[in-house]
Amino acid sequence: MESLYDPKGNQNILDRIDQLNPMTLSQWGVMTVSQMMQHCQEPIKMAFGILHVKPHWKSYFFASSYRKKLNSAKLFHKDQSTIQEFIIKYEPKFDVAKEGLKTLVATFAKDGHAAIKATRHPLLGEMTYDEWDILQWKHLDYHLKQFGV
Repeated sequence: MESLYDPKGNQNILDRIDQLNPMTLSQWGVMTVSQMMQHCQEPIKMAFGILHVKPHWKSYFFASSYRKKLNSAKLFHKDQSTIQEFIIKYEPKFDVAKEGLKTLVATFAKDGHAAIKATRHPLLGEMTYDEWDILQWKHLDYHLKQFGV
């Protein structure tokens, strides 16, 4: 699997984001392309310590089993629910959402582990730098595939 910390892997994601346009339709789900790009920013902001989300009650019981799934190909599946704080209910401006996402993604390669300020995910519990990388990569890959790139 590629890494957002690695410049080549990071550029791969940035190139895929660049393929999106305001008319790109999702292959499943209800988000627009602008909502998806804004949605993808939220967990990165959380990892960077910009957004704070309270721990979910399930994290106290199931965090270790959820984290084990990070290495599974089945981490994300179509029509999976999301953390409420990550649901985008408005229509973001396409260019603003795209540039915001690209800036956050590029920060992984630019700043490396220093970019990660949060140690706890609200559902997965305590996470390492590498676990944050795996999670963000899989999340971005999942949603970019959702929009055909």
